[in-house]
Amino acid sequence: MLEISGIGGLILLILDIWAIVSVIGSGVSTGKKVLWVIVILVLPLIGFIIWLIAGPRSAPA
Repeated sequence: MLEISGIGGLILLILDIWAIVSVIGSGVSTGKKVLWVIVILVLPLIGFIIWLIAGPRSAPA
């Protein structure tokens, strides 16, 4: 059981890092970037889900 929760935590960490990198690369203001990063860090699972639904996307290349 410990291995399953460890893998789930690792997957969540990877997804949160991906979300933070995407927020930092987005075209929104610095204040909104900071707010999104704080939400994702303080509420890892819920913050990721909220970001996935309503968060800023990275700027097109």
